[in-house]
Amino acid sequence: MDLKNKHFVIIATIMLALSCKESVPKLRNIEGQRIQINYTSSPKDSVENLIAPYRNRINQVLDSVLAYAPTAISKTDGTLNTPAGNLMADIVMQEVNPVFAARTGKQIDFVLLNFGSIRSVISKGNITERTAYEVMPFENSVVIAELDGKAIRAMVSFLIKSTVAHPIAGIQIIVDKNKSLQAVNIQGKPFDENKTYYVATSDYLITGGDKMDFLKEYISLTDSDYLIRNTLIDYFKKIDTLTAATDDRFMQIK
Repeated sequence: MDLKNKHFVIIATIMLALSCKESVPKLRNIEGQRIQINYTSSPKDSVENLIAPYRNRINQVLDSVLAYAPTAISKTDGTLNTPAGNLMADIVMQEVNPVFAARTGKQIDFVLLNFGSIRSVISKGNITERTAYEVMPFENSVVIAELDGKAIRAMVSFLIKSTVAHPIAGIQIIVDKNKSLQAVNIQGKPFDENKTYYVATSDYLITGGDKMDFLKEYISLTDSDYLIRNTLIDYFKKIDTLTAATDDRFMQIK
């Protein structure tokens, strides 16, 4: 084979190899179409048949009667503390304290939740798991923060200045007619600024949610692995009649 033919073979081989190389796909454009789904859309029988057993079972669980409320329980029936807020804070204290004690050997001193987390009135009548989902639809869990006296002072000041009644339990705050602080009692004893206290709150608030930045100053933190909503459900299962009222846990004296 002469030199000319050799060059021809080499060039042809290279061109053939390049032509066999896979091309890299490139995105040219993106197209989309808006499909409106609403209650006028006709369900498909095949889909309905598939999900019906699951939906029926979920509704059966959610609508099973656990307790009874003789009157409606609301977070707006009160100024410094409310029936719904008091109930939720008391439930968290009752249900989570045994968990915390078993894990740490310590006791929760008080509870602090937020007004906005209560999303529904507890209506008069039967109480079900659905009630708990309506009141607390969020997936927030209870954490226990160890706070020093400075953080507790900041918390009390925040609560006094607040325009809504944030749920508390285990702590009593007393102010005068001008809303000047008169006393703080924790577990029935005067607040000691030199002590640390264990505060049950939500994983949302511990990051400074609802402007509660004082909670970010915790010394230690324990996760209860207990959803606030589940504390409600467990409490509902234990009682027959659900009652709640305002009291003296946050009060104004004349």
